[in-house]
Amino acid sequence: MTPAKWTLKGTALIACNCDYGCPCNFNALPSKGFCEGGWTWHVDSGEVDGVALDGLNFSIAVKWPGAIHHGNGEGVILIDERATGEQREAIAALVSGKFGGPWGVLAWTWPKVHGPNAVAYRVTVDGIRSTLAAGDSMHLESTTIKNPVNGHEVNPSMILPEGLVVKQADLGASTVFTVSDGIAFDHSGQYTAVGPFDYAWP
Repeated sequence: MTPAKWTLKGTALIACNCDYGCPCNFNALPSKGFCEGGWTWHVDSGEVDGVALDGLNFSIAVKWPGAIHHGNGEGVILIDERATGEQREAIAALVSGKFGGPWGVLAWTWPKVHGPNAVAYRVTVDGIRSTLAAGDSMHLESTTIKNPVNGHEVNPSMILPEGLVVKQADLGASTVFTVSDGIAFDHSGQYTAVGPFDYAWP
């Protein structure tokens, strides 16, 4: 599929191995010198050349040996099993990186890719307390960050005018974040973010 025009709106669920806030958001190197994380896009509304994607989900999880912009990542692409063949083809075209959006900037950084694999999604969008299960491939439960002194919840957020995936998001911590499908990691207890996305091409 070679999309001539597409739009996509919804909520992005983000998690990785970095400390809370993730320095990559601010053009700094990842907390531990490498990045292992992923994004899930829950589509509220959108279409690719007239193919509606409303209500569908898809994810990309990647293991990079260094910072994302250093490349050489190995990733897996997951697509909602409810997608028709035409919808699946449309999502695969988007995440190929050839037709704009955040994937147009990021896709080159994961030269080795597993999938796209069709999985059953269970997604609850509830701000920083959002959760998702993508079959047995990915599991994320996000919650608030806790003050280490008194245990109280804290509720930071970020605004990123130049952000690729989101322009603003609430910041939190995962109680569970695991991936096991072609690649595998467990970074429960680390960074999460949840925020709206609104993309268009051209």
